[in-house]
Amino acid sequence: MTHTVKNDIILSTHHLTVGYGKKSLPLFENLNLELRASELICFMGPNGIGKSTLLRVLAGLQKSLGGNIKYGNSDESMDAHAISVVLTDKVKSAAMTVKDLVTFGRYPYMDWSLKLSARDEEIIQESIRQLRIDYLSDRKLYELSDGQLQMVMIAKALAQDTPIILLDEPTAHLDLNNRVEIMNLLRSLARKTNKAIVIATHELDLAIQTADTIWLTGKNKNLLPGIPVDLILNDSFDEIFQFKGFDLKTGKIQHEPFRETAIQLTGDGHALLWTKNALERNGYTITKVKTEIRVSIAEKNGRITWDLTSPINQETFDSLYELVEAISKLHQTNVVD
Repeated sequence: MTHTVKNDIILSTHHLTVGYGKKSLPLFENLNLELRASELICFMGPNGIGKSTLLRVLAGLQKSLGGNIKYGNSDESMDAHAISVVLTDKVKSAAMTVKDLVTFGRYPYMDWSLKLSARDEEIIQESIRQLRIDYLSDRKLYELSDGQLQMVMIAKALAQDTPIILLDEPTAHLDLNNRVEIMNLLRSLARKTNKAIVIATHELDLAIQTADTIWLTGKNKNLLPGIPVDLILNDSFDEIFQFKGFDLKTGKIQHEPFRETAIQLTGDGHALLWTKNALERNGYTITKVKTEIRVSIAEKNGRITWDLTSPINQETFDSLYELVEAISKLHQTNVVD
């Protein structure tokens, strides 16, 4: 099914206020947001700020406290043909198969007979194929890993064939490999299927590398929308998350130098990055100017070596572990004190 929306604006909010109950304090106020086709949006903020609540309101599962939500350029109400949702709720019937669960995505299009059409079957198979879970089609849900089950839930949402997909923490409790795979997959699906995909997530490192836009929760019950790089450079992330010992601009944990030793480091590429990180983690200050202790990185035929020059000798090492151990021994012999 192809959805055509003028100006590619699939959903917009106008002075939207979100919270619980008429008398309670709102979680978000006066939100004016837009969702566009082919866009991946990562919705980020501290725990308990109201991300899941806003997703439920956008999906029509919970009423807003004020304002309105507009689908496309018309005043038509949102329904199961407009938005599909992947929440954190556990699947109740784990005895069904993968294909059974994906088939539920077609229910909004079926009549009272609940018979699948040839088109329904085609969309179900295509959704399974796009998530690359063909090999799991006949498996029971209880036989799946958490990562596999999350893929199936996304396939179900894809089978619903809506222009908007909302996901609440789709990578929670998954290992790094599965988190990367799902985020890359959602990025690809947004482009290939022309859908707007919104993800509430805590995956800061992955979000800034995959999202077209980030909705960052502000301090005044608002959202700070922007491309990831702008939010990094204008310190919005630092202000909201108040990082402790983490430099988002470099993507590194800040190590405090606890040794009174500076090391001159030369080299390039990934080896330089990880060598610098290893030495800083062990308390050394890294500099480009000449010092008594110097480390030079060389790479030849895929083999990396480290040349260590000190006041007493010069050695070559095949691993960072050996290099760090050798520098540590220099301290033990009072060479660098």
